[in-house]
Amino acid sequence: MVGTALDAGNSTPLERDAQLINARDHQVRPGDIAVGVIIGRSSEFFDFFVFAIASVLVFPSVIFPYVDALTGTLYSFALFALAFIARPIGALAFIWIDRKHGRGVKLTAAMFLLGGSTAAIAFVPSHAQAGAWAVILLALFRIGQGFALGGTWDGLPALLSLNAPAGRRGWFAMIPQLGAPVGLFVAAAVFAYLLSALSTADFLDWGWRFPFFVAFVINVVALFARLRLISTPGFQQLFESRELQPSSLSALVREEGGTVVLGAFAPLASFALFHLVTVFPLSWFVLTSGEPPVRFLVIELVGALVCLVAVTLSGVIADRVGRRTLLGVSAALIAGYSGFAPQLLGRGAAGEWTYMMLGFVLLGLSFGQSSGAVNGSFSPRHRYTGAGTTATASWFIGAAFAPLAALWLASTFGLMSVGAYLLSGALCTLAALALNRDWARKHPRQMAQ
Repeated sequence: MVGTALDAGNSTPLERDAQLINARDHQVRPGDIAVGVIIGRSSEFFDFFVFAIASVLVFPSVIFPYVDALTGTLYSFALFALAFIARPIGALAFIWIDRKHGRGVKLTAAMFLLGGSTAAIAFVPSHAQAGAWAVILLALFRIGQGFALGGTWDGLPALLSLNAPAGRRGWFAMIPQLGAPVGLFVAAAVFAYLLSALSTADFLDWGWRFPFFVAFVINVVALFARLRLISTPGFQQLFESRELQPSSLSALVREEGGTVVLGAFAPLASFALFHLVTVFPLSWFVLTSGEPPVRFLVIELVGALVCLVAVTLSGVIADRVGRRTLLGVSAALIAGYSGFAPQLLGRGAAGEWTYMMLGFVLLGLSFGQSSGAVNGSFSPRHRYTGAGTTATASWFIGAAFAPLAALWLASTFGLMSVGAYLLSGALCTLAALALNRDWARKHPRQMAQ
């Protein structure tokens, strides 16, 4: 069996090294999978938040100095959205690589492209040095990040779910989501440290580039952690049984397109809230308060820890009341939060802390169970591709333009309009969950396959 495992899918030297590590143990333990998933997701979200924070603190001054601060931040958020636009295209390309050359090749290429694109941003010249080329280069590297993210889906969350003990599905579903607060905490901590240790001139000249170098190193570590798991014989067995084998996108859409649509809209409440407590409030604070951004980064650091606890609690609660119930209740609470909370950002430090802590609690409870909310509705044949496709679509619909839309709405119509935007996401989640329940009742055989 060891020989078979080492012969199958030897697509990269890294994968062969990872397989040798696992040659002494043929089991895929849920604990090992959890560690690999958390490391992988944390690296992705670190990249994500490094660019997001830089979009507020760096790019308006360095890349868009020729416009006012608000317009520069809106331009930065437009570049931020490019990754979400490129991600579906990358997903299509990497599905083809996965089917033709194996998951090891796909994941290695995707992670190095992600890390390389992120590190390359550190070398982007300022507008004063390169003019319009600074904007073009930043946009190209941001597109590279998004394209690469389309290939980072490795099936490990699905594998984790398949290995979940009876009655623990909610707990294991929340584990991949821990990567978001971990990534936010590390990214915010790095920027807070640099802002505290450096002068403003040094930070804008070279200090902001350091986090992008760090991201490349983190991605290499994450790559090996993930290859170590996908090279195990247990993973290969699940792949061969088609539980984790990619299907064609055309067949997925043709046979289970309805589930893809429902899966894309089910987590919109948490995805909309995601940016409205992480990216948008930092931009609003920087643009309106006149205070050093370190103070708000400290709020985000505390919020990330609160979110980490809330995500963990979501697993416990979901196993008691059910994932769909928790998602529905969370969406209803987010709808209520949308009616009053955004206005708190204009009421000083007490309002900011209240908005952020309440928001992070709701985000943790909802986001903790939002991953693959309807993945159980996919047949085994399409579960791997369906899970990846719905995740990509969800991020595009719910998160790509959220910071841009929220900042534009707030600056044009006031903070109350941000609440209306958030409310729309909550209503989409409630509708998708209700429709998915009806879909399951009408297609019980397909759901059981």
